[in-house]
Amino acid sequence: MRFLHTMLRVGDLNRSIDFYTNTMGMKLLRTKDNPEYKYTLAYLGYESNPEQAELELTYNYGVSEYEMGTAYGHIALSSDDIVATCNRIREKGGKITREPGPVKGGTTVIAFVEDPDGYKIELIQENN
Repeated sequence: MRFLHTMLRVGDLNRSIDFYTNTMGMKLLRTKDNPEYKYTLAYLGYESNPEQAELELTYNYGVSEYEMGTAYGHIALSSDDIVATCNRIREKGGKITREPGPVKGGTTVIAFVEDPDGYKIELIQENN
């Protein structure tokens, strides 16, 4: 077994692809449009499977927003320089919702970013 991808439903596929590629530095790996069933998929990541898991963005035709349930938490990404990463994200218009600092009750340095649909992304400092 291996981890393949995480799927997020998005209200504007182009806006989300722009955020994950230009702001978060991912690559658009592939897309698949399925007009018969009225959805489009876009796969993004820093590397393709099997090197790394991917992020699958799903756009359902005509749906521009979703309610965030109380069960969803976040996706997590590592960073070797979390302060510089947050500065770069901020400069590109990204929304930092928690500035870099130690996690409550620990020493690991984390920060949080929010994507255009409101999904949370945790950044974790790699070299503590």
